[in-house]
Amino acid sequence: MKHKLITSSVREKVGDFAPAFVNYTENVLFGDVWRRSELSLRERSLITISALVAGEHGGQLPYHLNLAKDNGLSEEELVEVITQLAFYVGWPRAASAIQVAKDVFCKEKES
Repeated sequence: MKHKLITSSVREKVGDFAPAFVNYTENVLFGDVWRRSELSLRERSLITISALVAGEHGGQLPYHLNLAKDNGLSEEELVEVITQLAFYVGWPRAASAIQVAKDVFCKEKES
């Protein structure tokens, strides 16, 4: 089962330029890895958010914060995860991630 948002987003953004990347994203990453039964989607979202914050990959955070909410995490839980990470991955990384989260969650409330 493919995740609709990433499928349309990746295909739309780079489909003509990088069709193999789109295929791996849709079929391997979100079609296989994310669907393995050993971890829940909620757990996979927690791991992914943690890795993105630790690696300073803020550009990927908005999509994954929204996906995490779709996978059962609350905004409060996600803010708590980032707060916890501040002590393990560095305050500046967490501060940047908190700003992204605030932007994402506040924008949703305004819509």
